Amino acid sequence: MPHMPHMPRTLHTLPKSVTEPDGSAVIRALSYNIRSLRDDEEALARVIRACAPDLVFVQEAPRFFRWRKHAARLAAKTGLVVLGGGATAAGPLLLCSLRAFVERTEDVLLPRTPGLHRRGFATAVVRFGAARVGVVSAHLSLDARERQAQAQLLLDRAAALGAPHVIAAADVNEASGGPAFGRLSGALQDCWTVSPWGDGDTFPSTAPNRRIDAVFASRGVEVLACGVPTGLPGITTPDLRAATDHLPVLAALRLPAG
Repeated sequence: MPHMPHMPRTLHTLPKSVTEPDGSAVIRALSYNIRSLRDDEEALARVIRACAPDLVFVQEAPRFFRWRKHAARLAAKTGLVVLGGGATAAGPLLLCSLRAFVERTEDVLLPRTPGLHRRGFATAVVRFGAARVGVVSAHLSLDARERQAQAQLLLDRAAALGAPHVIAAADVNEASGGPAFGRLSGALQDCWTVSPWGDGDTFPSTAPNRRIDAVFASRGVEVLACGVPTGLPGITTPDLRAATDHLPVLAALRLPAG
């Protein structure tokens, strides 16, 4: 018999994006560490397209030569637009669909610790229907002490956006039982814990055994489902392994109007 590639198990249907009659919005938010596009970019684009996201919280976007061109190319391949971030945020990047009405964006560089890679946040305030949401993409430090401080800075920055709802997504760089992860999940909903949809482990993509990537949301956001989209139609195990060294996290969220 010919060899058949391994296919992920099918998950129950993920809610689709929709604007409700009262102006509330169901959206899909995707968090993905893309390792500076050093792997299979076509596989990466196929995974992102299959997720049909309204927001993509990218970590490790290209930061050096022609980084804006690389970000624009990824956006074009996935049917999205660049919202903010990139090198000006030290790596985090935000992409969005044309559903999003953009109010403002801001790229934030965090205090630099000598000898460690500089970090930053890509932030924005956007509207879907009548729902306003502040968004933050982050990639926290490998150093435990700096990582805890950055987790608090992320919460402070999210609150300062002044929106009724917040979505923050990050490569936390520690497992879900760690103190920085705990600081984030203590203030915001850890979406996979609230409504798990499939697996949670995200690293490494070839044999995931740690949950170090997550989507977080403020208390007023209804978490409909969240997890690694291994069973989503159009996503294959070979593409997930080839795209980058992390697995993506996809959340379906309902943002109440107002």
